[in-house]
Amino acid sequence: MIFEIDNVELYYDEKPILKSVYLKAETGKITGLLGRNGSGKSSLLKIFFGTLKPKYKLIRVDGQPLLKSFYKTGTIAMLPQFPLLPPTIKMQKPFELYEVDFGEFCELFSEMKSKNNQRIRELSGGEQRIIEIYLVLKRNVNIVLLDEPFAQLSPLMIEKFSTIIQKEKEQKAIIITDHRYEAILDISDDIYLFQNKQSRIVNSRLELTNLGYLPS
Repeated sequence: MIFEIDNVELYYDEKPILKSVYLKAETGKITGLLGRNGSGKSSLLKIFFGTLKPKYKLIRVDGQPLLKSFYKTGTIAMLPQFPLLPPTIKMQKPFELYEVDFGEFCELFSEMKSKNNQRIRELSGGEQRIIEIYLVLKRNVNIVLLDEPFAQLSPLMIEKFSTIIQKEKEQKAIIITDHRYEAILDISDDIYLFQNKQSRIVNSRLELTNLGYLPS
């Protein structure tokens, strides 16, 4: 499947944030978003998901316009930067709600198995993030949006989730942004750079250097 968002214009208090932005994601590919703080990456993900309303936007799925908020279709999942899970529920409960295999999770993250009776608020920030990323990635959807998934994660966990993301892209389109640009460059099939309120696809590290995003 091909997912496109086109002609995006977003303003905050009449200040332009995004102008004429285009982005494409495809099943079987990881699309990475890079850019400085405030360049509009997170805003675009929210617009794509349907929780932020811009001045203009056009979303297409396999060339057909999507006329309602994407999240209302039940075919998209998003990991936001803020905590996703209610703090008072026990750790195992969201796996039931998201219809994700808890046993498989414990096989991959054996250190979490002993915490299955703890409430979300009793876990560390990193442990909560591990659960949230896994649940979003494993949902039965067509497209996944990941906003800063690697925050609070150790290098070992980033490597583990990079492997999971590569596996999940076989059935899904995945869009990811993170300040750890090396991790994004390592796993992405396509890269978009957000700069000067616009997005552009880039094909190499040299191009990112020439555009001033990476140091020379």
